[in-house]
Amino acid sequence: MRWVSNAWVSGAKGLAIGFAGGLLGAAAHIPVPWLIGPLVAVAGSRFAGAEVSALPGGRQAGQWIIGTALGLYFTPEVAALVARLWWLLLIGGVFALALGYVCGYLLHALTRVDKTTAVFASVPGGAAEMSVLGERYGARVDVVAAAQSLRIALVVLTIPALFAALGLHGVDAFRPGTSEVRLLGLVALLGATLLGGLSFARVGLPNAFILGALAVAIPLTIADVNLSAVPRPLSNAAQLLLGCALGARFERGFLHQAPRVVGAVVLSVALAMVLSTLLAWAMAAATKLNVATLVLATAPGGIAEMAITAKVLELGVPLVTAFHVTRLVILLTCTGPLFASLRRYRAARHTRLNPRGPVA
Repeated sequence: MRWVSNAWVSGAKGLAIGFAGGLLGAAAHIPVPWLIGPLVAVAGSRFAGAEVSALPGGRQAGQWIIGTALGLYFTPEVAALVARLWWLLLIGGVFALALGYVCGYLLHALTRVDKTTAVFASVPGGAAEMSVLGERYGARVDVVAAAQSLRIALVVLTIPALFAALGLHGVDAFRPGTSEVRLLGLVALLGATLLGGLSFARVGLPNAFILGALAVAIPLTIADVNLSAVPRPLSNAAQLLLGCALGARFERGFLHQAPRVVGAVVLSVALAMVLSTLLAWAMAAATKLNVATLVLATAPGGIAEMAITAKVLELGVPLVTAFHVTRLVILLTCTGPLFASLRRYRAARHTRLNPRGPVA
């Protein structure tokens, strides 16, 4: 009980600090203030030695609300468009898998981190999911988790700022099925999506609450069952919870324990963003879709963070969401088998060339 109490106390402190960061971000007119402000405020407080954390269950609650809001964009017309672009979504997912290996090789080359750890630290999947998957193959879980968290934070801090500087916002015509908030409808909608999130969590699916909420909200919107819009204050509260959760992943000694690894991760994430942007430009040229939307769709950030950015900047929310959901499915189902196959191939090749020597 004392541990639970301490967790809630430190979480409440983190929430208060994150709220202050959100207010300052909104006052300073930074892009996506209720996500970036809390992230920076909580991470900065932890680096300064403050005993703050995220509220227990806060990340899941934020994902649930954001997933509900995102699902409202999948009107019948939008769903038909996304379905026609299935091949583009597939390309984005396969590209993300290849990107993980390219950036993993760079991370390995720049540091003494073993190749297994470098790959799972670089594949742009969820931090928790890649840590668990990497552990199965002998990766260093601490490095994988830290690198994945730093990747998401860097993308969240960089891309919205660049978009704001370039004035890239509000260029897509996608709108949710309804803009009217109806109290009873909102309660029913949130109740239904919460059941979806809990169901997905019960069977152990990753990012269960955002995917579960989407799995309920999208079919309702496609069927023109528009119960209610999600009010902006509630959406901001969800961003606050997610920003605090992301900021709480960083430890005080994180930047000092392995500065070489941190620097290498920064370089690998920069490379990933550059390559993803080039892919977005190529996709835009081939399809005439908005390039800013495709940059968010292919960016190596988290599904919730990139979808929130798209929502706040009004940049193709359903397309960005569909790209990141597809990518997540491909990465979670293919990263492990692909890595195992490449490891077996490498071992067999080494045995042929060096029958008496151990595999490097």
